[in-house]
Amino acid sequence: MQGKFVLQKEQTTHACRCSCIRIEVYNKMGMKMDALFMGLVLILGLSSLASAVPGTATYYTPPYKPSSCYGYDEQGVMIAAASDAIWNNRAACGRMYRVTCVSGTNNVPQPCRGGSVTVKVVDYCPPGCQGTIDLSQEAFAIIGNPDAGKINIDYVQV
Repeated sequence: MQGKFVLQKEQTTHACRCSCIRIEVYNKMGMKMDALFMGLVLILGLSSLASAVPGTATYYTPPYKPSSCYGYDEQGVMIAAASDAIWNNRAACGRMYRVTCVSGTNNVPQPCRGGSVTVKVVDYCPPGCQGTIDLSQEAFAIIGNPDAGKINIDYVQV
């Protein structure tokens, strides 16, 4: 008798809400051996958590046009200007970042509002920029108290 493999996808209730793959392995004697492997989704999910980068965020106010990346083309209000830390000679244009407030940088009470915001890089924040990423006023207000002006963040490209 030859060995055989049976693949079966299962839904799990792990905290990561990922799918697992059960591989049933039958040896030459026909005996079943089970092995449970976390799917690629888990690996990718953990790697994205590990790749969050600490930084700071500030905000800028309208008008948001023209922008360094898109000129006068409308890009909405969930946008950001990138500092030299992520600008990379315009390579950051169009990149999406998920930004999460982690703490304040001054004594403003309750600087973080919880949650995250996803923004598109549309502009450049020139040297002297006070943050790693300069969010639109609307994006900043979702995750932070505008009175804080500057917040500590974690950000990850999505």
